[in-house]
Amino acid sequence: MAAPHAVVGVEGNSSESGLILSPDSSTGDVKRPQFGTRFLTDPRQVFQHNAWDNVEWTEEQEAAAKKKVLENSQPLPQEKQDDFDCRANEFWNDFYTIHENRFFKDRHWLFTEFPELAPKCGLNQESHPEGSGKDGGLLGGLDQEQSRDAAALLHTDGDFPGSSATYRILEVGCGVGNTVFPILKTNNDAGLFVYCCDFSSTAVELVKSNPEYDPERCFAFVHDMSDEEASHPVPDGTLDVIVLIFVLSALHPDKMQASISRLARLLKPGGVMLLRDYGRYDMAQLRFKKGRCLSDNFYVRGDGTRVYFFTQDELHEMFAEAGLEKVQNLVDRRLQVNRGKQLTMYRVWIQCKYRKPLVQPPEAQG
Repeated sequence: MAAPHAVVGVEGNSSESGLILSPDSSTGDVKRPQFGTRFLTDPRQVFQHNAWDNVEWTEEQEAAAKKKVLENSQPLPQEKQDDFDCRANEFWNDFYTIHENRFFKDRHWLFTEFPELAPKCGLNQESHPEGSGKDGGLLGGLDQEQSRDAAALLHTDGDFPGSSATYRILEVGCGVGNTVFPILKTNNDAGLFVYCCDFSSTAVELVKSNPEYDPERCFAFVHDMSDEEASHPVPDGTLDVIVLIFVLSALHPDKMQASISRLARLLKPGGVMLLRDYGRYDMAQLRFKKGRCLSDNFYVRGDGTRVYFFTQDELHEMFAEAGLEKVQNLVDRRLQVNRGKQLTMYRVWIQCKYRKPLVQPPEAQG
């Protein structure tokens, strides 16, 4: 295939539906069962459909992507970088004020890729496409009765939102509720409670003003995950699932590790952290021109918001440093097509699941 044409993409209006995953050969991850699979076997047919799954890159294509990134990698002066860092809240508030709900779609693919978000499935080993045992459930390795007992032992009484819940999900970087509302609409489990937070107060207000927002089942709050002094509305060790969808990439790289480590402490033993984010050489990265680079693989968009493009190894190292065990770390390479403009657009995303061990090492317990 020819070297990729690229168009700019931001998290809120990028196409995320119809997710199909292809494992990176260097990781040894087993390919998962697929759905809606569409392979491009004849390049002459590329414009017959809007998207093609599990696209393999040629050596020439990857070399061209690396060259493009290198050409535009001269970082901005430090004072300009500091200004974008200081005004990050302002830029994200402006983003949501301008766009509100116009470019956002519910992420219904989440329940296929992340069955942990469906509580009745979360403790059922057989419902997970990755199989049973240590890779296949929220409390992998426990049967349902043991899982209920563990949940009861881990239950923390206290006066905090959702303190009586038996299954707690937190989405960090919730935006206008693309993930939260599908979860609430899909699950009627009385024991479910969903927390959601965002750096932008404008986004949180949009969530709270949504007619589907139910304070009996959901708690939305403003939170800067990179702020070491910021507190959470729940105690450590009380969450079953933490969701990070295109949010870690918005942080300054120097703040990512501490942020992941703080979030990991909120998980119950056996709880999982779910991530989907931009991969290295995604079309959005290749679209950046000179003068937009902040540091290696970290850029500022025209609206002032920032984005980082990850490798699998980088994410694995951060999760492992936070004391979490890998369940999944896969690359999703997808070819999207603009038939009207006759353009091919190559997306690269990374999807991860990392679990907190059931038995914590002594240093983590201290």
